[in-house]
Amino acid sequence: MAERRVFLSAEWRDLVMLNYEVEPAILRQYVPRGVELDTFEGRIFVSLVGFQFLRTRLYGFVAVPFHTNFDEVNLRFYVRRREGDEIRRGVVFVRELVPRMAIARFARLLYGEKYDSCPIQHRIAHPAQGIAAEYGWKWRGQQFRLSAQASGIPSRVTEGTLENFITEHYWGYSAKSASESIEYRVSHEPWRVWVSTGARFEGDGRALYGDEFGEILRRAPDSAFIAEGSPILVHTGRRIT
Repeated sequence: MAERRVFLSAEWRDLVMLNYEVEPAILRQYVPRGVELDTFEGRIFVSLVGFQFLRTRLYGFVAVPFHTNFDEVNLRFYVRRREGDEIRRGVVFVRELVPRMAIARFARLLYGEKYDSCPIQHRIAHPAQGIAAEYGWKWRGQQFRLSAQASGIPSRVTEGTLENFITEHYWGYSAKSASESIEYRVSHEPWRVWVSTGARFEGDGRALYGDEFGEILRRAPDSAFIAEGSPILVHTGRRIT
């Protein structure tokens, strides 16, 4: 199949990724038609992610004033889909938060993604060796924070590790309707990561994601890391039935 047109180019930087093992029953209602849950060693994961969205351009060259640099926080899980002989490994979002209402509305309209808007701030520090990153946001009067720290230098993830599984998903899927889904490709180079020595989510996860996800987010993550990130390309989507 020919590569679809690039809709958006940007950089994703300083990705804080907290990963939690979950029971599959919690996710079944969120799985779009045409895909299935992806597993790592028989286990299913969700990730709470905060990152910087930088140098954003539509169609590779159109910069929208006041909408080129912003933060995003999302809760995601992992799926796969067979296309001929190819296994496409992708991501489904439970909720995505950005600080600009226009971005949220546009993403909902074009890709059917579950975007909402709220104020978000970040703080990134680079000590002599290592990194500390946090993302804070306010949602309906409540404060939330996602943070991680790591030492040393980042490295490419090793094949067969959980970090490799989490980062090597290059497709996005969303439910356009009960019978129709949207599929789109996200292209980027493999990332280097710091495995976190301390990571946490602070806030009432139930207020954001409901009781089941809220209970999961109350515990320490099963793994956490910070990814350097890279330039990315988001290609135009297509409907799958």
